[in-house]
Amino acid sequence: MVATTPDDGAAADPGTELSQLRQGEFDRFRAFIYGESGIHIPEHKVSLLSNRIRRRVKASGFADFEKYYHYLAGPKGRREVEKFIDAITTNETAFFRTESQFDWFRKEFLPSVLAEKRRRDRPRTLRVWSAACATGAEPYSIAICLYENRLRLQGWSVTVVGTDISEGALSQAREGIYKPRAVEAVAETQLRRCFRALDEDTQWQVRPEIKELVRFERHNLMTPIREEPFDCVFLRNVLIYFDRESKQKVMIQLLKVLAPGGCLVVGPSEGVYDMTRSLERCSPLIYRKPMEEVL
Repeated sequence: MVATTPDDGAAADPGTELSQLRQGEFDRFRAFIYGESGIHIPEHKVSLLSNRIRRRVKASGFADFEKYYHYLAGPKGRREVEKFIDAITTNETAFFRTESQFDWFRKEFLPSVLAEKRRRDRPRTLRVWSAACATGAEPYSIAICLYENRLRLQGWSVTVVGTDISEGALSQAREGIYKPRAVEAVAETQLRRCFRALDEDTQWQVRPEIKELVRFERHNLMTPIREEPFDCVFLRNVLIYFDRESKQKVMIQLLKVLAPGGCLVVGPSEGVYDMTRSLERCSPLIYRKPMEEVL
């Protein structure tokens, strides 16, 4: 990677050690992160944030936090913003996390969609959104469920869209290579059918037939997504990092693209229970958008 330095040439001195963010610097970076992503950094996270930003400051060749911030927030720093967001976000992920929700997807949601097609002649289309998908384990888990039902879905147009604000995480998702820890919840038969072993089983790569079901796009949850409505949306283990105002903005955008009759699956720590009152509760952490009235 080619380091980017400010126009004044104040590149970092190799012998200089960056210390922890000062309070003013911490406050400015917190506000910048919030404005760019909606993520709220708590006051006590100064050491964690300092460590993560320090890596970008050094990698970009800046002399200190202050010069890096001014470049980042300036008109020439837009490319660096993506790398900065990558550096400060957490992309921990695993296949079939909260397995009961995937059991619901297989045993209740998919049969209901198929029954609706028989009953109401709905189009043979199924669209699922994995929001804030990190390195892709969630959308690929959804794709595996769909692949296992491929005979029942024969002739259907099936799409899984995985989005994240981190382009680095999305690059890993598109590659589809995971360490054994990430696939611990994958059944042995699924592992052999849907993954290819690499390096004597020390890594596992998602097979092409699963990959082709998933499309990855960069998206900030605070902004509208330019997509057709989704029949099911997974939003899990991300809003824990947002404050109430940001959560409300995300939910407004999300519900706009949830199709009538579509389902929303949330994580246990999202803290959006009172923001789902317009939805019907199907089971814990799963909600359905009412069908629009037929005039």
